[in-house]
Amino acid sequence: MESDQIGNGGVNVTDHDLTFRSLSEVLQNNITPYIALLEAKDCPGIKNLMQKLMGQLMNCYVDVDSLEDEDYVHVSQNRIRCSMTSLINWYESVTEKTDSETPSKKRTSSSRHWQSPPVVVIFKDMESFTTKVLQDFIVISSQHIRELPLVLIFGIATSPMIIHSLLPHSVSSLLCIELFQSLSCKEHLSTIIDKLLLTTQFPFKLGEKVLQVLINIFLYHDFSVQNFIKGFQLCIVEHFYSQPLSVLCCQLVDAKKRVNYLSHDQCENIRRLPSFRRYVEGQVSEKQIALLTSDSFLKEVTLKLLEDLHVYHENYVSVLRCLHVFTSSLPKYPLGKQIRELHCACLENQVWETEEYESSLQLARMLNKSDLVTMLQQCVEIFVSSSGKEFDKTVEKLKDFLTQFQKLEEAFQERDVSVSSQKELQKKTDLYHLQKTLLELKESRRSKRLTKFEMLRFEVVDYIDSLVRNYLVPADHKTLHEIVYFNTASVLRGHLNAAPRIALHTALNNPYCYLKNQALKSDGGSISNKAPDICIVYKLHLECGRLINLVDWLEAFSTVVTAAEGPNAGAASSDQVDDIIHARFIRAVSELELLGFIKPSKQKTDHVARLTWGGC
Repeated sequence: MESDQIGNGGVNVTDHDLTFRSLSEVLQNNITPYIALLEAKDCPGIKNLMQKLMGQLMNCYVDVDSLEDEDYVHVSQNRIRCSMTSLINWYESVTEKTDSETPSKKRTSSSRHWQSPPVVVIFKDMESFTTKVLQDFIVISSQHIRELPLVLIFGIATSPMIIHSLLPHSVSSLLCIELFQSLSCKEHLSTIIDKLLLTTQFPFKLGEKVLQVLINIFLYHDFSVQNFIKGFQLCIVEHFYSQPLSVLCCQLVDAKKRVNYLSHDQCENIRRLPSFRRYVEGQVSEKQIALLTSDSFLKEVTLKLLEDLHVYHENYVSVLRCLHVFTSSLPKYPLGKQIRELHCACLENQVWETEEYESSLQLARMLNKSDLVTMLQQCVEIFVSSSGKEFDKTVEKLKDFLTQFQKLEEAFQERDVSVSSQKELQKKTDLYHLQKTLLELKESRRSKRLTKFEMLRFEVVDYIDSLVRNYLVPADHKTLHEIVYFNTASVLRGHLNAAPRIALHTALNNPYCYLKNQALKSDGGSISNKAPDICIVYKLHLECGRLINLVDWLEAFSTVVTAAEGPNAGAASSDQVDDIIHARFIRAVSELELLGFIKPSKQKTDHVARLTWGGC
């Protein structure tokens, strides 16, 4: 029997489900159509495990011929006893039907599936399975391995050594164990940021604060890549819903066409943008007047500014990757180990003004030659593959640096030969010459004369620094950045960082906030009789102490509810109204108890105890 272990470090259950579904689809498309996914909650005993296993396997189908009348062979599990014998008989029947096909009816997937496809059983959460269930299933399956080729895949969230803790040696020895591991969630996150944000293929971008909110939720809450993607999708929806000029957040070719069809109101929206106001203030008076009064001239300038923004993104990504090559291998990672950290630092402010950047430059000026040459080669590859058109001279300059390093290497080898011969002659020297040599070395250290290599290394670092200062300007310094950047972090935080206590208190204390009914508007301390019953009861209970008398509570509720009826209320129907009010009160109090605001008191039967805001 063969057992594969998949290690999924972390607790992101949502992503684990997606991982196992993807694994199941890959196996089903390439290896075998017989796959079962088992969870510990569905398999408390061996009987339940067999039922679940056979239920999933016998509901699967095998393609025979999409052009024939019988598109698939379907095996029902009705009236079949759930045992290993029944499973073997089913497997033999479906494989015989597949093998007995005529050449004209061969499966279209025969090139992908094995001739005798195994049955793959995936245990999604091995640590949660009962030890006896696993042991019994493995022992029983091992006795029928010749009739039923079985592959077990164990999903392990902790350590692969757990298999030896759960299974005794007599059982684990029946398994042929192989280990494979999924990528960490942080690597998936880096891939997503690289493919979605650090590219010019998608015009929509995230501001520094918004991106930091999503990353913090990922790192400190759930480690869920799916939730990060959903948060990113929410940012897209919010941006295109709240920003009127998001119509220009598209590919540059489409944006140029749409600019020509902008209405006067949309042109006014452009003039209201803070970044565009700063741009106008920096122009001469004649151009300022034209920008603020002429829509046609504004459209021409907008086209040019959008082109500049597109070029900025092309250059930004390439230089950012180049800087990351230098900073990702420095000790203690002053600017972060991941490119997302460097990206956030560049979006936040001018990165060259930070202490972390200065320390990174100091460390870069102490790199050895081999590391420096490797980094330069990687930077050359980045700029060559870049879509930016301004890096031809940059590539030539970097290649020139590499050539100079190569010449230094050749000169250094020749110098080594001459120095070694001098050392041979100085082996038989006297004390005077030795002291003289040491004094010369000491003087040279004091003078700190830079070698050719050190001078060249400083030149390389200074050139990279000049690229950073030219191309890694923060996005909020660019005109019209509001069109493509979503910066409203507070809205995103309000959607994703749920605060149920505050939301519940707001809904009950001020229902107008959610219902938007004008009749529910009230002053701060007043209680409106138009509000829902639970809101009235909730406001009244806030005025009480630790214990609340239900009779007094009911009377106060009745007073508020009947306040608008006035003296015209009929006395004959007063008893009926009281019954209705009583029923409404009981229902509202029950809802408060269900929400956890109150509980019955053991001290007095006609009282309830508060549980929140100063309650017991």
